[in-house]
Amino acid sequence: MFKGKKMFFVLALSAVMALTGCAGNNGGNNGNTAGNGGASTAPSEPPKAGDEPVTIQLHTFGNEATYNWAKTVAAFEEKYPNIKVNVNVLSEKGDTQEAIQKLDLAASSGEQMDVIMFSDPASYAQRVGLGMVAPLDEFIAAEGYKVNEDYKVDTTLNGKVYALPGKFNPWYVLLNKTDLDKAGLEVPTDWTWEDFATYAKTLTTGEGAGKHYGTYFHGPQNGGWMEFMKLALANQPDNTEFLKEDGTMNFDNPLFRKTLELRVQMEKEDASATPYTDMLSQKLHYRNQFFNQAVSMIMIGSWMNTELGGTEQFPLNFDVAVAPIPKNDAADEGGYTMVTTDYVSVAESSKNKEAAYQFVRWYTTDGQIAQGKNIPAWNGVDQSQLESIIDIILSGTKNPEKVNKASLVNTLSNAKSSKIIPPVTYQSEMYKVINEEYEKLIYGQQDIDQVIAALNDRVQKIIDANK
Repeated sequence: MFKGKKMFFVLALSAVMALTGCAGNNGGNNGNTAGNGGASTAPSEPPKAGDEPVTIQLHTFGNEATYNWAKTVAAFEEKYPNIKVNVNVLSEKGDTQEAIQKLDLAASSGEQMDVIMFSDPASYAQRVGLGMVAPLDEFIAAEGYKVNEDYKVDTTLNGKVYALPGKFNPWYVLLNKTDLDKAGLEVPTDWTWEDFATYAKTLTTGEGAGKHYGTYFHGPQNGGWMEFMKLALANQPDNTEFLKEDGTMNFDNPLFRKTLELRVQMEKEDASATPYTDMLSQKLHYRNQFFNQAVSMIMIGSWMNTELGGTEQFPLNFDVAVAPIPKNDAADEGGYTMVTTDYVSVAESSKNKEAAYQFVRWYTTDGQIAQGKNIPAWNGVDQSQLESIIDIILSGTKNPEKVNKASLVNTLSNAKSSKIIPPVTYQSEMYKVINEEYEKLIYGQQDIDQVIAALNDRVQKIIDANK
């Protein structure tokens, strides 16, 4: 059972989570692709939960509109008629902060929990630390697979697996293919940040108020959108965060410096990126910038799949393609990027752990296909299934024919996430400091060496204050 003495801390986490944000994409998730050549392989049958009928309680932030629960649960219960699933939607509007607060209250009141879904690594890691989540290693060993081979996201924390990943939302680069065609540029399938800067410079046209920029960076701003502060860090298999796994700072990493150099070069020297001051003063947004053709390229998460072909609010009047996040060096292994996923866990307090695991394993494999809403993190999805899922997603847009589907399939099928580094409770405070020092750099008040020195000093003080 979930220990009663931890209830105070669980309830206190509601305040903590309000600071960590609901996007859940600031921490790298841990993952590696399997070497199965993309072939579809059904998962081995999980250990049987027994023949006695049982009802399990699923607590989730995902609502019916975005997760198709009725259809998904029906498919599961058809295969496992002895297990009934009751879905508890914690936020009808899909607000992950509201959902995590209600989850903590449900845990503190002793409500039955069997399967729990988390939307971000902070929620997942913090509740693992509090003992709310059961390890799955015995079930995984009995079934005979490895998470980092079966899934693109490895959810291991401190040597144990407490969740399996559901959807797979890697970051990528959206391209105005019409602009690329006019400039004589190919849609990249393997490129570096130097190539990205060259593309942006080539695609920049005009002057003054009507200037068209090659790219737009939507962050950092207000201590958020920190992905844009680790461009060169993020495409590595490990050590991709501002803090290392041992809790020490990572600002002396040459790839953090490279990110700062790239941002300064593209805005100040090449003048190929929308000015940071414009983003803040005009309250610019990446959707408007891209769909209104103010820029040719944006780096963003693949939650945009559902909008690629245009929507009522943002019609599509040009052709769109997708490229992977650029690499630091041409010889580097490609595909590593920031990734968001759902962490699907078995509650430590569950009295139905076998049945709960059976649902978790099914949901994160065949269940993702039955749900038909997202790209799965499961490596058992072959190319034809991936294309079919993408077709379904794009069919919900206004002009799916304007999307270069081959580039989207290629990017998504080769994407993978880096090793997860558990978030710290003072993460938002650290982000605010990084944001402040970056602004001093981009406003010309200090150079890169001064930024790194200031971060080492200020963040260390934060770390010390939280020991």
